[in-house]
Amino acid sequence: MTDTLHKATALVREVADMLGLERRHPHLRLVERLTTPDRVITFRMAVQRDDRSVEVFQGYRVQHLDILGPYKGGIRLHPAVDLDEVKALALWMTLKTALVDIPFGGAKGGIAVDPAALSPQELERLMRKYTIRLADDIGPNSDIPAPDMGSGAREMAWIYDEYRKSHAVARSVVTGKPVELGGSAGRREATGHGVVCVLQAAMRQLGMTSPTIAIQGFGNVGGQTARELFALGHKIVAIADARGAVGNPAGLDITALAAHQQRTGWVSGFAGGEPVADIIAVPCDVLLPCAMENAITTANADRVRARLIVEGANGPCAPDADRILAARGVFIVPDVLANAGGVIVSYFEWVQNREGFYWSLADVNTRLSERLDDAYRRVAATATQRQITMRQAAYCLAIEKIANGMVLRGVQ
Repeated sequence: MTDTLHKATALVREVADMLGLERRHPHLRLVERLTTPDRVITFRMAVQRDDRSVEVFQGYRVQHLDILGPYKGGIRLHPAVDLDEVKALALWMTLKTALVDIPFGGAKGGIAVDPAALSPQELERLMRKYTIRLADDIGPNSDIPAPDMGSGAREMAWIYDEYRKSHAVARSVVTGKPVELGGSAGRREATGHGVVCVLQAAMRQLGMTSPTIAIQGFGNVGGQTARELFALGHKIVAIADARGAVGNPAGLDITALAAHQQRTGWVSGFAGGEPVADIIAVPCDVLLPCAMENAITTANADRVRARLIVEGANGPCAPDADRILAARGVFIVPDVLANAGGVIVSYFEWVQNREGFYWSLADVNTRLSERLDDAYRRVAATATQRQITMRQAAYCLAIEKIANGMVLRGVQ
């Protein structure tokens, strides 16, 4: 078991013990059912490259738990994707949907591939092959994929188109589609917009008015978050991507930085900032890790200068690092709350597809903010009442809801 999967299951067991689940519901094996996926699907895909050679790719779909509704979760395209990572991400999605009170369970998919190494035609063939292999396992009422790292609206359009060749009801089989094909207004920006909503709630709770902010990641989540915060007048003093980082204590011009990244592909070399050696150690009030898992570990947790961390990525703080940061008084808003904007608007898209009636961007953002504000209040209140961390509080609320669903549905 990898560290990421161990982290995901260990905290569930810890919180389940805190809630007394096994004592309250003996013989129902609730913890085992919470930590073990319902179904794990693995397969290989042979895809013809443009030069007519054949390459074989490993694909995954983990359907974790559907107690509260159909499985829901993105498809990650990354060379390092493996089964344990997909299992962990599926578990986190189960918790996330329960926490923000949407009627879905959790799932995740993945392909071990570098999408940038494929031509658009090769990538389309791969995504269509992935859909064919899962055509009987996904569906509007059973398992609804969405974008994740490395995938986006284009890939969801290919899945939708391939799926509809063999299924009469297809539009709501995936979310995160282009608007022209039934996608929701605001879906692409939803995760980043949600991070901003949650950050503002945390700032209100902590009495922060004009914080300095550092962001790890300048892709879909980090980039959208940076643009919104910049538009709101916040000072972003450093930003990192996969190749490097730039900073400016007076604040980066995010519009100019985005244009530089568009031209060059990276933030490095931006004239409006200086190179930054370690984004984690940048002096700032707020750190937003919006890239990969395990960005903050025991090796660098003592270098964090921020007093507030809002987790835009999934699992950016390793468990031992969590404890180090808590002991230092760093306030952490956990990923299952902070980056839930994407799955919330995915739910909105699914609802709109089924109704055949589509909402304005203002309606989507209002509903998203209301749902996140409500979730934040419940998590903060639970943390205060129980004298536990925000992460533990979020898990308490999610696990309690899922466990209640298990008990109510029975086991026969």
